[in-house]
Amino acid sequence: MRVGFPIILVNFKTYRESMGHKGLELAKAAERASGETGVCIAVAPQTPDLFRIASGVGIPVFSQHVDPEEPGAHTGSVTPESLKEAGVSGTILNHSERRLRIDLIEEAVRRCTSSGLLTCVCANTPLAGRAVASFCPEMVAVEPPELIGSGVSVSKARPEVVGGTVRLIKEVSSGVHVLCGAGITSGEDVSAAIKLGAEGVLVASGVVKAKDPLKALMDLAEHSIPS
Repeated sequence: MRVGFPIILVNFKTYRESMGHKGLELAKAAERASGETGVCIAVAPQTPDLFRIASGVGIPVFSQHVDPEEPGAHTGSVTPESLKEAGVSGTILNHSERRLRIDLIEEAVRRCTSSGLLTCVCANTPLAGRAVASFCPEMVAVEPPELIGSGVSVSKARPEVVGGTVRLIKEVSSGVHVLCGAGITSGEDVSAAIKLGAEGVLVASGVVKAKDPLKALMDLAEHSIPS
């Protein structure tokens, strides 16, 4: 499934609102918003729902995590090969709620690339973003942990973090796309991020727990198009 920019990547986390049938309905709302606005919207469901959702919608589906192990005796691990078989387009890596050592991030990016999966690596600071950009993932998402789920967007509260991450990452590789996350809840938050040089956002509760997820998605998508 083709990924374009700007992108809105919706992390379902493990909220009840994104579980099972509700997760599929949320993914269909994302598909509708993407179709109506022309903006790429990708979703990252819970692992048990990946195959169902990837089979049920025509937008990119990401996993929330992947392990760098080769196929074999690794009970409980999620391999890139298994995600590819499930119809998944890519994966989030190193989210603040699922941190990885730097060497494991590098190996996971390498394994995903060789398996044909895209990677979005999370970083908590601009310097961390520069470090993981050297592994050449498709995307790096800067997310100060203290703002995640706060309702206070990084693009407004700490614009220097977004701008600084864009600058440092582009110095390493102009081909790495920079996203921002943490507290993104409105179209205005997205507009602010785009103006700072970001090429998309990583969102979660602002969509998943919204009273009207489709309305929330439309607002984010409509404001992600550079004016």
